[in-house]
Formats: sequence, C-alpha cells, structure tokens
Amino acid sequence: MGMVYAKKEGIGKRSGWRRGARRAKVCALLAALAVALAGCAGLGERLTDADDKLDIAVVAKGYASPFWAAVKEGSFAAGEDLGVNVTFNGPDTESDVVRQVDQINLAHVMSPDAFVFSALDSSASVIALEQFVESGIPVVAFDSGVPGSDIPVSTVATNNRAAAAAAAAKMIELTGGEGEVAILAQSSTSVTGTDRRDGFIDYLAEHAPNLKVVDVQYNDSDQAKAEQQASAIIQARPNLDGIFATDDDGAVAAAQTARRAGADVHVIGFDSGAVQVQLIREGAMAGSVTQNPYMMGYMAVETAVKAARGEEVEKVIDSGFYWYDATNWQDEEIQKAIYD
Repeated sequence: MGMVYAKKEGIGKRSGWRRGARRAKVCALLAALAVALAGCAGLGERLTDADDKLDIAVVAKGYASPFWAAVKEGSFAAGEDLGVNVTFNGPDTESDVVRQVDQINLAHVMSPDAFVFSALDSSASVIALEQFVESGIPVVAFDSGVPGSDIPVSTVATNNRAAAAAAAAKMIELTGGEGEVAILAQSSTSVTGTDRRDGFIDYLAEHAPNLKVVDVQYNDSDQAKAEQQASAIIQARPNLDGIFATDDDGAVAAAQTARRAGADVHVIGFDSGAVQVQLIREGAMAGSVTQNPYMMGYMAVETAVKAARGEEVEKVIDSGFYWYDATNWQDEEIQKAIYD
C-alpha cells in the first residue's frame, strides 16, 4: 500500500519575504548550534543554493567511510538529476548517537522540504523526528528504519534479514551445517545491526540446528574493537568453525585476526570496502554480502522528493543486495554495488 504525504503549502514557490525570514532565522540559530556541533564533519555539504528548488536534508549514520561516501554520492546524483538542493551530514563515528541527534535537530532548523535519515539509535531518534511531523515536513528513513513509529512515510533499505540469511546459507555450505560460529555485530541498537544478527541466527536455527551460534559481540563499527573481540573469541573457542561479521569493519577485523592467528575459520562478511574485497580475493575471507549504497542514497532522495511534492510513495523500498566471493566479484552488476 502506498503512502501520500500532504503537500507543504508553497513548496517550490515560496515568496521572497518568507524565504528571507526563514534564512534570517536559520542564520541566527546556526550560529548557536555551530558551537554545539563543533568538531563534526562540517554543517553538511550543500549541492547547490538555488532558491527556487526543493531542499532535501540528509543525515546518515556516518560521514567519511567508503560506504557513506557512496551513499552521499548517490544522494547528490539524485539531487542533480531531479533538480533539487541536497545537504548531507553524519557523525564522525557510528557510536555517536548524541551527535547525530544534534544533527537531526540542526536539519529541522534548516526547514527542508523533506528530511532523509538513517538512525544510529532508533529509539533516541523518535523524539527528534516528532518536530518534523509538527512542521509538516515528510521524513524518509534509509538503511535503518524506526520500528513501531509511523513517522517515516517510507523506508529505503536493504532487506537485512534476507541478506543475512543468504550469508547463513553460505556458512552452512562451508561448514556442512555442523559446528560453532560466532557473530561480530556492529550494533545492538540500530535496526540494521539487529536484523542482520537475527536474520543469520534464525536461518541457522531453521536450516542447520547443529551449527550453533556460540558468541555474539558488538563493536560499534570500530575495527580495533572488533579485532580484540575476534581475537578473544578465537582463543576461547579452539573448535570455532566460522565468524559472521555484520559490517565492513567487523569483516576486515575477523579476517585479519584469523589470518594472524593461523585459525582455520570461515569468515563471511557484509558490505564491500576495498580491504574486504582484497581479503576475499586473497582467500582470507569466504565471501560477503554487499548492499548497494549508491542506489540507497539515490532512491532515498528520490523518494523524499516525491513525498515533498505530495506524490504517492511506497512504505518500504528494497535497495537490493548481492552475494559475492572470489569467483564473481568482477561481475558487472556486482561491481555497481561494490564501493571499494
């Protein structure tokens, strides 16, 4: 069932005095907020500053990593194609929930025509998002949704449970469906992290009950922390058969740690950073599931523009995923999704 969001009055045809008053308010409030947000990756990057275009504000989980750089590229490409202004922001690390909430608040101050965001902590985001509803600004979620909330008019994301199930199927194939596996998860609070964790666990429970998940650790997408966790797991579990990492940082950490330790462990990852792709090519990893971050960013902005114009949007939009390994990583379709 599609969703139609009420069109904001005057979208695309704001009068000069309204635009001027809004900008004056924004400048005053930005000066105060800049101090609170000092040290983050700027106040967001604006594609253009044309007054007669829609404004779409994007706040992601992160800013500088290859994944979020690909999301940003897709977001800006959609802005260019659709003729709208796009700003892009995100915290320096994927554990800084407070900073992200500050950036959500800042985005509201900028009074965009639509808001696009990816929640680090779904619960913490809800209160900040309510102000967009009060202001009549449609919200589009991407990558991570907001369970139990009807604030987002649409969520653009990978079907993380299905993608993790594909990883679990490969783990069953590699291990013969028996033994011990561990999970390095990037988050216990974001829907992305929990869906990948649960999708993997649930698939094993249904299809390979003798392949046991013996440990789950959370690393906040911190590679150094993930390496410590992987090392501890490998030492404590000499019979460990596999490790599933739910993001790029965890996958690289698991593969490099297992290789240093000389452990015969099947490592399956998620995402497709350059180091992870190289580890797969070298045989240090069995393979990985990659999202399509460029298209995720593009489709999120595209959906936000439709919502801002009062057009019908789908409640859930799947941005897709692929399994890749040393045998198929160069396939044309997979290369479009790999962000190395």
